[in-house]
Amino acid sequence: MMQWFRAWACRLAGLALMGLAAGCQTQPGSGNVVQAPAAPVTAIQLALPQAWGGDLRCTPGQCLLGAVEHESGKLNLLRLQGRSAMLLDQQAVAYHPDSAAWLSDDWLTAAVEASSSLDIFRVSVGHMAPVHRVALGFAPRDVIVLAAQNGQYRLLATPYSGNKVAIVDWSEGSPTVDKVRASAWCEAPWHPTRVRQLPGGPGGGVAVACLDDKKVVAVSEADLYAQPRTLASFDAIPRQVRPSPSGAWLYVALETGGRNARIDMHTGELQWIKAAPTGSVGVAVLADDLVIWGDSGLLTLQRLGSHAEVLETRALRTSGFSTNVRLQDIDGDGQTDALVLNSAGERSDVLYGPLWERAQPQP
Repeated sequence: MMQWFRAWACRLAGLALMGLAAGCQTQPGSGNVVQAPAAPVTAIQLALPQAWGGDLRCTPGQCLLGAVEHESGKLNLLRLQGRSAMLLDQQAVAYHPDSAAWLSDDWLTAAVEASSSLDIFRVSVGHMAPVHRVALGFAPRDVIVLAAQNGQYRLLATPYSGNKVAIVDWSEGSPTVDKVRASAWCEAPWHPTRVRQLPGGPGGGVAVACLDDKKVVAVSEADLYAQPRTLASFDAIPRQVRPSPSGAWLYVALETGGRNARIDMHTGELQWIKAAPTGSVGVAVLADDLVIWGDSGLLTLQRLGSHAEVLETRALRTSGFSTNVRLQDIDGDGQTDALVLNSAGERSDVLYGPLWERAQPQP
């Protein structure tokens, strides 16, 4: 009856043949009236319990996600295509994998606490095959790729606790031979990130938040074994640092204290940013003046002025403790999307852009 009424209403309006009436659309070459297309999906959830870390690798038409399940000891390979996701493969690793990183389209590594190793997998036709285990001598929290060229890779592994980091040189041609060199940085250097600019000089390097030392340090890419330089010290625990797209700012998520921070990567100036009393556990940066903070069940988006004053605040809901936010055009529509890996909770999220426009204004 309802379908008949909608068809009658469309014809009465004289618009049925053009398919322009609200809720009306015609099939070419027929008089049948069908429902208009549904509104586009703005978010999906991924069945990734306790996803402490992961990495995206995007090519035209799809993204591949390598992500760990911390408690269950698994490395997952998922295909994100359009606005849907599919689990392609799952491999068991030792207890407590903490992060993952793509070396290239064909190689993926996971940082695993219990085995004190980087486990390297070859990826082919949606399947992961374990190839090699790099012994580090400490339980790693994070791994990132520093260089990748002609099948040769330089990786940085940082510890769950302690001050030793490892620079690893590994080659596809000699999968059982690797070079691991340790260096002392700071206590509990979590979530290292590459930066294109360091204060006071040309060239970039690696910056990291030091949880137990309550400071942010950086090392020049010209000498990764040099004594780290302290960029800022805090009363609260810095949980994560991420650079702005231009490299002008390094944003710092502080665990408590009602404020976060950013560092001017040209001058070294520290600016304070008003935040919730509970602080933040993750950070991602959409633009030099547009930052996203991760918290429990929430992403807080802030637009900032030149002195870090908060001009406007918006929010997006998430499915867990949002410690790892990756920004990428995942569905290929030209808008930046957010992959939110929740370190607590049963699911992670893909939030499709435009993120600022879809976020809810906050008082």
